[in-house]
Amino acid sequence: MIQTSNGVASPFTAVNLEGRKIEDALIDLIPGEFAIKNQVLPLTNEPNKLIVAIGSLDAIPAIQDLEVLLQKPVEAMMADPAQLKDKIEEVFLEKILSGISGAQDNESAIVDADENTDLADLTKMAGETAVVQMINLIFAQAVRDGASDIHIEAYEKEVKIRFRVDGMLHEMMRPPKRMHAALISRLKILGEMNIAERRLPQDGRIKINIAGRQVDVRVSILPTVFGERAVMRILDKGTAMLGLEELGVAPDVLARYRKVISQPYGIILATGPTGAGKSTTLYASLQEIWSPTTNIITVEDPVEYQVAGISQMQVRANIGLTFASGLRSIVRQDPDVIMVGEIRDHETADIAIHASLTGHLVFSTLHTNDAAGAVTRLLDMGVEPFLVSSSLIGVIAQRLVRRNCPFCSVLVGPPSVEFIEALGITPEEAASGQFKEGKGCPKCNNTGFKGRQGLYELFVVDEPLKKMIVDRRSSNELKLYAIKNQGLKSLLSDGKLNVLNGKTTPKEILRVVQREEL
Repeated sequence: MIQTSNGVASPFTAVNLEGRKIEDALIDLIPGEFAIKNQVLPLTNEPNKLIVAIGSLDAIPAIQDLEVLLQKPVEAMMADPAQLKDKIEEVFLEKILSGISGAQDNESAIVDADENTDLADLTKMAGETAVVQMINLIFAQAVRDGASDIHIEAYEKEVKIRFRVDGMLHEMMRPPKRMHAALISRLKILGEMNIAERRLPQDGRIKINIAGRQVDVRVSILPTVFGERAVMRILDKGTAMLGLEELGVAPDVLARYRKVISQPYGIILATGPTGAGKSTTLYASLQEIWSPTTNIITVEDPVEYQVAGISQMQVRANIGLTFASGLRSIVRQDPDVIMVGEIRDHETADIAIHASLTGHLVFSTLHTNDAAGAVTRLLDMGVEPFLVSSSLIGVIAQRLVRRNCPFCSVLVGPPSVEFIEALGITPEEAASGQFKEGKGCPKCNNTGFKGRQGLYELFVVDEPLKKMIVDRRSSNELKLYAIKNQGLKSLLSDGKLNVLNGKTTPKEILRVVQREEL
């Protein structure tokens, strides 16, 4: 029993959970959802009392509920909240998921569903305890692992659940095939989608609370030959709120980029493939230049993160609200800074350019391989060269690479000749470089990598470049001029510096950046 006097809890003994094994018999004592919701972990079951770990005094009412449930005194010890959360999710996830397969083999098992299964059956299946617990724990595990996406994939005889962590997909579990329809139905209910529609793609949004942390999830459901497939994008506000210093931009590039975004008007573009972190860079840029005297408005598809102090508008193509029409309306809202989620066509490009020429600072993204390629892309869209040269002030191209795990990375020798040549490493650099590689440990799920950082290439449009753009010079010529006269560092060169500093590996750089000799 937790002893209290005058309503104040007595001091608790501290307990360290690092590496502590929790026996199966203890896990069976407390319902998984109760443990996760109240952050209570059983440690020892003695004849006359149960000893549990808690993370804060907020758990005291739950301890008292537990005493009633177990008809036994419960004594609490205080653990580090983050350590406790990780341990609870680890042990209860394993318990529930290992028990789900066996639970489906009896007569009351969730039955296979097909296109003829009626709405009442689907709703009942989606409400089964095992299904609810599994969806909750999939989300909890994904957030704990730092996953950006969750995939639920249906095949002929099996269902796979995969997490995308640091840009790479990893298989996490294989629930029984008969649970598939129930899991998808549960997601549809949470995302306020049509549970009876199984022939058309659907999109929804889920707001969930995991251990006191608010998480937004964007859900996309797609019908396939063997059933519906779901992909959930986890929108973590923490990653969107990074400052420019935390993105991994080299100090000299960062100083030049800050000068670019401090201009009063013009267009600034972030380029790179999908998932390269362009939106995060633009959000960081907006936060850098925000002040109580500026009016910043964005038009995005979709609005992934709500940012305080910035007015954000979502594209709704089905009712005619496109990037172009949204941008046309924004210009009449007296903005100082405008962010357009993406320039996809000539109309959007034209309005963005004219907005920049009439005294607005415009940020946007393009899908091009390098920074100089943004100029060519705008010209290909039909924008006049003189308009591009007079409005474009800078382009930042980027990629995301996985960082070596700080817990298990060790110094290794210089890379092979193939990697040295591909990265352009000189013999002197090879001799003095701090090459590192992650060996794999529990902290990084034995991948050798933990977290990601950006590679950046900053292209600033100066007077000679403006003339070259008007003359329709190729992107290669523009890039060579910037390398010789501005000291532009290509994505590969930035990657090479990160390899020499031991932040990542040569193989990882070449996975995301094209070799320049190609």
